[in-house]
Amino acid sequence: MLVEKFLNYLKNERHYSPHTIKSYHNDLVQFFELSKLSPKLIAKIQLKDIRDWIICLKDKNNSTRTINRKISSLKTFFNFCKREKHISVNPVLKIRTMKEPKRLPVVLSESSLENLFSLEGLFENNFQGFRDRLILELFYLTGIRLTELISIKIDDYDTVKKELKILGKRNKERVIPLTNSILKLLNDYLKLRSKILNNKNQSFLFVTNSGKKSYPKMIYRIVNYYLSMVSSSKKRSPHILRHAFATHLLNRGADLNAIKDLLGHSTLLSTQVYTQISGEKIKKAYKKSHPRG
Repeated sequence: MLVEKFLNYLKNERHYSPHTIKSYHNDLVQFFELSKLSPKLIAKIQLKDIRDWIICLKDKNNSTRTINRKISSLKTFFNFCKREKHISVNPVLKIRTMKEPKRLPVVLSESSLENLFSLEGLFENNFQGFRDRLILELFYLTGIRLTELISIKIDDYDTVKKELKILGKRNKERVIPLTNSILKLLNDYLKLRSKILNNKNQSFLFVTNSGKKSYPKMIYRIVNYYLSMVSSSKKRSPHILRHAFATHLLNRGADLNAIKDLLGHSTLLSTQVYTQISGEKIKKAYKKSHPRG
């Protein structure tokens, strides 16, 4: 089937994450369902069909950002179909993406995250407590993505060099420095982890209470639970800690190019959003504090 071939292309040639591939799949399923068209008749799909689909998405109150993402998914799919010679022209190329309102990422304060790691009794003194703390510490101290954290293996860290090897998007590898405190926590966690595994072979660093590989919903629940203890923000995902990592580094004078490399961004364009956050913070402080602000 054409869609399945496309998904295999995303996995094997583009090296997209399972989460991204699932999003593409959902977008394509929705397109063919709403437009009442079939992938088998891909050559007969016209520009009007795609425009009607976009109108249908608007009528269903999809956000501008969501619609643009779906258009991008469809464009990539049709590019693949053209490459495979199922069509001669990609009709989506004539579709312009909608203008999105600028939205800055939500960033937790330094004090709230300081509370997270300093409050007595917040993390239990057992396997689960050490694991959960290590997860949160790694997110905030390294800025890694959720999929990257789940994919960390035992062999990916080096206690001598104090480094962690991360396999990022599209199989791009980067190395992140580790602090002495995180290495100690890692060592303590591994001792408890070995008891949970009870000689079972498990290459992935983070495991469930039964010794199986961790998974996205589990990590999300852990992060959401602990952040709710120290923040009233409605957004309490692992990505929020990534935003905090980058913004707090920038606020303390870190070089933007260094932050780009630590985050695993391919260009500075993605990283520059954090300069906007810092700029907005400065403006608010000025208006609040200056006598004529």
